[in-house]
Order: sequence, then C-alpha cells, then structure tokens
Amino acid sequence: MGVSLTTWVITLIVVFGVYAWDFIHAKRNPHVVTMKEAAIWATVYIVGAFLFGIGMWFTRGPQAGQEFIAGFITEKSLSVDNLFVFVIILSAFSVPRIHQKTVLQIGIIGALILRFIFIVIGAALIMRFSWMFFIFGAFLVYTAFKLMKHNGVEFDPAKSRVLKWAEKLLPITPKFHDGKFRVKIAGKYFYTPMFIVMIAILSTDIVFALDSIPAIFGLTQDPYIVFTANAFALMGLRQLYFLLDGLLARLIYLGYGLAIILGFIGVKMLLHAAHENGFPQAPEIPISISLLVIVATITITVILSLVQAKRHPELVKNPGNSE
Repeated sequence: MGVSLTTWVITLIVVFGVYAWDFIHAKRNPHVVTMKEAAIWATVYIVGAFLFGIGMWFTRGPQAGQEFIAGFITEKSLSVDNLFVFVIILSAFSVPRIHQKTVLQIGIIGALILRFIFIVIGAALIMRFSWMFFIFGAFLVYTAFKLMKHNGVEFDPAKSRVLKWAEKLLPITPKFHDGKFRVKIAGKYFYTPMFIVMIAILSTDIVFALDSIPAIFGLTQDPYIVFTANAFALMGLRQLYFLLDGLLARLIYLGYGLAIILGFIGVKMLLHAAHENGFPQAPEIPISISLLVIVATITITVILSLVQAKRHPELVKNPGNSE
C-alpha cells in the first residue's frame, strides 16, 4: 500500500518543523544541557519513534511496522556511531560546551537533508534497476569489511581533504567569537574555528549517509519508511549526545556490531538481488529474522562493550584522539 502525496507533505512539514524548532531554540537559548533535560528529550523522541512504528503496524500491516522498527534501530545505531565522530571533532577543536548544542543541531539537519537526497536517488535507481541491489549489497559488505579491518573505525575526520584545504586557504582566527562563523577584525574578515568545525561535521554526514541509505534499503524498499526511520533516528540525537557524554567512549565494540549488521544486510541485499535477477532459488531473509539479528547484535555489542570497558579501562576510546 503506497503513501499519498498529502501524507508525504504533512510528514515533511512536521519533520522539518521539529528540526527547525529545535535548531532555533538551541540558537536562541545557548546553555549547557543538563543530564535531566537530555534524558527527557531523548526519551520523548525514542518513545515517539516506537509509537510511530506501532501506528505503522496497525495502519499499514505488520510487515511495514517491522520494517520501520528494524530500520529505525539500524539507523539509530549508525547515528550513534556518527555521534562518536562528532565527539572527536568537538574535542579536537576544543569547542566550548555552550556552543556544542548548535554545532550538533546543524550537523543533524545536514545529515537529514543529505539522507533525504540520497533516499530519492536510491529509490529511483532501485525502482528502475533491480540489479542495483547487487551494488548496494556489495558496498555494505565492503563497508563491514573496512570496519572490521580498521578496528571498528571507518572515518577519520583529521584526514579529510576538504578540511585540510579549508584550513590551508581560509583566514582563520583562533577564537570562537561567541559561536559566530565569520567575524570582522581590523577591517578584514576572518573565519572562526566554528566554521571549520562545521565543514568537518558536514563531511562526516556525507560519509555516514552513504552507509545508512543502502543499509535501510536492504530492509525495506518503501521510500516513506526509509525516510521516516532516518528522520526519527536523527531526532533527539543532540540530546542523546549530552546524555551519553562519556558513555560513548565506552562503547568500544560498537563499530564491530555495526560491521556485523551492515554485513548481514549486505548479504540480505545480494540474496534479494539474485532472487530478482534470474536466480529464483536464492533464499530471501524475512524482515522478522532481520529485526531479530539487529536487536540481538546491538544488545550483545552494548553489553560486551560496557563489561570490557569496566574490566579494561585502557581499551576505552579517547574522543580527543582519532587514531
């Protein structure tokens, strides 16, 4: 069952309205986010996502509901990994805590816009060329291999060519100047470290969008579910950052867990591609099994990470070090 244009329009208005409100609120009220505030809002967004999934289940059927929940959990996990890279960037540039809220919100909005663009492109390609699943599946398996090979780390912002180019060519002032991106000093304009931070943040958004979109298309081919799962996964990510501050570094096996999930979804896509392109005997993995694998992998990954981090503190990642 397809989704009407009216539903799409309402969804887009609500989603971007929520993000716009959150961004404006963060910009107008810069303050250090407390654990209580972060916990309340993070819980609101996560509960909202599951309520939406339940609503999807009853209005569009169990298949759609399971696809949304599986997609949301996968995208939320990838977003948390993205969040850890944000931590590295904020630590590397010593961004004042009072301005981190704005940086994170811009990064999240950028991620949503990029993912929406990639969703449109990905959906168009899949509808026209079923063999695209071979490419998407192979890409996810390759990404999973890279994560395993590089100890759960896929992207190092310090090695970004765009970032190095910007730092080399633009006039930069060492001060943050109340979170402004550009300031005028002695008649000459200078870019602040906040501007460079945003370049680093948005470049990571591109890298993670390239992973997240093929991953969820491996769980569902419904563009509406793909978009809403991504939208809900990114909602509350800013609050989650402050809630998990310190705990993120202890999720030492998160990258490996994501590698398993991406590898599994990659194989699922390859089997689906084979089934649709001349190999009907190729088995297809049902969404219920996918949901079970994703939930089990994330649960085991988090538990093992926290247990090992407590037993071996030397394994805890240092956000200020991108090695």
